[in-house]
Amino acid sequence: MKVAGIDCGTNSIRLLIADVEPGKPLVDVVRAMEVVRLGQGVDTTGKFAEEALERTFAATERYAALCEEHGVQAIKFVATSATRDAENRELFIDGIRSRLGVTPEVVSGDREAQLSFFGAASVIDISDPVAVVDLGGGSTEIVLGSKAEGVIGAWSMNVGCVRMQERHLQTDPPTEQQIEAARVDIRAALDEATKHVDLRRATRLIGLAGTVTTVTARALGLPTYDPDAIDGTELTVDQVLEACTWLMTATRDERAAEGYMHPGRVDVIASGALVWSEVVKRCQEDMVSLPVVTTSEHDILDGIALWAAGALS
Repeated sequence: MKVAGIDCGTNSIRLLIADVEPGKPLVDVVRAMEVVRLGQGVDTTGKFAEEALERTFAATERYAALCEEHGVQAIKFVATSATRDAENRELFIDGIRSRLGVTPEVVSGDREAQLSFFGAASVIDISDPVAVVDLGGGSTEIVLGSKAEGVIGAWSMNVGCVRMQERHLQTDPPTEQQIEAARVDIRAALDEATKHVDLRRATRLIGLAGTVTTVTARALGLPTYDPDAIDGTELTVDQVLEACTWLMTATRDERAAEGYMHPGRVDVIASGALVWSEVVKRCQEDMVSLPVVTTSEHDILDGIALWAAGALS
């Protein structure tokens, strides 16, 4: 069976077309990503901007053509933080339905966390409880789970790279006062998250999504973005924090000159790195031991494809 999962977040829209056989891992056919910034201004206005919808619809049309070309039999389109927040989400839902023939699933933060966990767990041996963190544009999901117990605890924070950049980081590079204001928001969100997710039970920390993989590329010193080199990488806490600090304090031109940097991530990676640094520091405080931080290229997109295949209820 050939399935497609589409993850439409606050910053990017991503497509995975995969072959599925029962009891076996997904086999990638197409994996694509476009930065459309659907959540442009949503944190301030509560509504989708017309130009953001147009960018997203155009990308959806390209993805629809790829699905037809590859003979996809089932599609799941999932929309997350920005769509949850937007008052005019029906414009988005109708526009996607007319272009793709599928009604978008506007999932809750809890469901987003579950899909992220199962996407990561599909390729990583998670026998003991681990913390999985999916750092997105509008929200960040923290999940505690294992293959034996499934999701033990999950929480979605309204903290992400686009939201924090639009709310706090206004200059290039951001000032220490702007960074500190963002830290206050992030730490308050983490205080609430840890009431619902017991990090003391976690034996590992696994980070997902574009901010985390970009920080990892920086820490590895990659000349270009290489998902095979990034996937499964284990970094020390100091390595993660050093990479985050550089990304937070570099100028836009310095970040843009890095060969691994996606052009659509240049303006929000400082805020994303700030969020990731605070998450890692909190996990280091709360977990019994955190010798390394693991990065995975497999995330909610894989979970959506598994859902499309009927492997997740």
